[in-house]
Amino acid sequence: MAQAAISTASLKRIRVNPLLPAFTLWWREIVRFYRQPARVVGVIVSPLLFWVVIGAGFGTSVQKGATGTGNFLNYFFPGALMMIVLFTSIFTMMSVIEDRNEGFLLSVMVAPVHRSGIVLGKVLGGTTLSAIQGLLFLVFAPFIGLKFGLEQFFVVALVTFLTAFALTALGFVIAWRMESSQGFHAIINLFLLPLWMLSGALFPISRASGWIQWLMRVNPFTYGMDAFRQTLFPEAPAGTLGVWPSIAVLGAFAAIVFMAGFVAANQRRTIPSA
Repeated sequence: MAQAAISTASLKRIRVNPLLPAFTLWWREIVRFYRQPARVVGVIVSPLLFWVVIGAGFGTSVQKGATGTGNFLNYFFPGALMMIVLFTSIFTMMSVIEDRNEGFLLSVMVAPVHRSGIVLGKVLGGTTLSAIQGLLFLVFAPFIGLKFGLEQFFVVALVTFLTAFALTALGFVIAWRMESSQGFHAIINLFLLPLWMLSGALFPISRASGWIQWLMRVNPFTYGMDAFRQTLFPEAPAGTLGVWPSIAVLGAFAAIVFMAGFVAANQRRTIPSA
């Protein structure tokens, strides 16, 4: 009994700082992703092809008065950036299911660490990867004549980070309750991709029908897209809100989804055995 009490006391002393496991899991996500070159290429090339093919296909059929960006290739640029962030978040959060099936997640859950460190590490790892991949897409901006200053870059980087954080946290919440990657992909096709399509990535909210406009206005990623487009294309028509109010809405949604992930991780019954 004395030894058990000592062991319990020692475990309590260990569970003081969740930052170490958070950093460890964050670094593991980074290394794991970049050790798989096919995934790195896929999350960049796929949206790039979408951007070029769809943007060139529509060409100037979407008039400048509707978008304020000249042609659809320009208009679709922020949408392609967000698509990269979405794809990277999806790929990274699939690791939650893989870790569970391989037994790694169970070993982490029984370790004497607070679960907030687990959620923070996984979400920040995916966020870092998504944000880096999204910002790399900006190297194509000069090809469409897009120029922006340092201040604009920092705003774009902030919106990219918040979008990546929100999508990764949302992916974590979904993946945490999934037992197979097939189920995860089904949710992605039915939920996350429509969120992207209804964010203003493919068409402006002003040109949508009434009920679609309503869906777009309640979609938090619409405000991230508005912030992207108003920063990169200041001459474009004003979005639903201004840049900073849109960033505030996106940040609030990111915080809510992260808290949902923390609550889900603390429900022990949601961790099924492999």
